Amino acid sequence: MGLLVTERQVVVPGEVLAEGIDFLPSNGTYRHQDKILADQLGLLVIDGKVLKTIPLSGRYLPTRNDIIIGRVIDITMMGWRFELNSPYTALLSMKEGSFDFIPKTANLQKYYALDDHAVLQIIKVTSQNLVDLTAKGPGLRKLKGGQIIKVNTHKVPRIIGKNGSMVSMLKKATGCKIIVGQNGLVWVSGEPQAEILTVNTLHKIENESHLPGLTEKIKKYLEEILGKKIEDGSEEHGDE
Repeated sequence: MGLLVTERQVVVPGEVLAEGIDFLPSNGTYRHQDKILADQLGLLVIDGKVLKTIPLSGRYLPTRNDIIIGRVIDITMMGWRFELNSPYTALLSMKEGSFDFIPKTANLQKYYALDDHAVLQIIKVTSQNLVDLTAKGPGLRKLKGGQIIKVNTHKVPRIIGKNGSMVSMLKKATGCKIIVGQNGLVWVSGEPQAEILTVNTLHKIENESHLPGLTEKIKKYLEEILGKKIEDGSEEHGDE
């Protein structure tokens, strides 16, 4: 009897969360006889005696070695805490924040200030879902200028395309720099009108990802708007 799961645990529909009458159901949970069950895939939140879940649909679950785009939400004695478009935040330690040595007395805002975005790599995910990041690797850096948009994480492979073909074609057609994070955040930087076209095209890819022949459809869409022939995507990886 009592609670059968732990705080911040990922639960699935129909999973029994608690038995007995000590707990109350709320958003994303329901009572059946003497049990409280989850009615959606979500992250369990325990608020006193109330059980609720935060839906995970479309949210990113951190995975080791993923390249992501994160936003600084806190600066601590240890380094920087990033929001990842995920139920979990992540830590970029001073040691992993730069190839340069960062002394303990340094003003960390000079490296990453609040609300700065950066391209980072996940280097560790513990069983308690503590996530560690690094900024020490090819292409990893603070992002300047441009804009960040959010897409469904499940659509990221279609946006990148096979061997980076889709995003490469889009970069060549618009002249924009594009970085697609595996956590569903995309950075776009270029001329204002080119940025608008790129963002619209990214959402079009996201919305039509289920259609066959998507690359050719997007190619024709871009050619009609730009009034010129464009090349198919190359074999390069689409991460800038």
